[in-house]
Amino acid sequence: MRPVLSLLFLIPFALAPTSCGSSADVGTALEVVDVTTGWFDAGIVEGGKNKLVPSVSFRVTNVSGAAIAGVQLNAVFRRVNEAEEWGSAFVRAFREALASRQTSEPIVLRSPRGYTGTQPRAEMLQNREFVDATVQIFAKHGSAQWVKIGEYRVGRQLLTS
Repeated sequence: MRPVLSLLFLIPFALAPTSCGSSADVGTALEVVDVTTGWFDAGIVEGGKNKLVPSVSFRVTNVSGAAIAGVQLNAVFRRVNEAEEWGSAFVRAFREALASRQTSEPIVLRSPRGYTGTQPRAEMLQNREFVDATVQIFAKHGSAQWVKIGEYRVGRQLLTS
């Protein structure tokens, strides 16, 4: 009976590494750089209307002393002075490890929601009913909680790429 009890005692320790992987502290390991925000020309939608959506492009630098892989990034877009989320975009980044002091390729995240209108796109940005937006960038590694790593106002500029 004693060998069975010993085996049962060891099972949780044997399973721990597979069920609870370690998580990097992305809040201190990652730095957002080369940020560009604006309104992406999402083309023509139903009714022949032009569509603009808020967009953010950035790179991430690994400022930690160790490589990091498997990071998830989420951009949450809100209209200025509104607490409610207006749109969001998600990406799994760094499938290949981002080495210490290395900077990623550009990452582009766009909201699926935006503005539509019959005006030319540049005029839409000047419309008196146009409400500016902000974007918050969150990161997560493994089973850790989401951490905000940046917050920016979306510039009133037209982006075509």
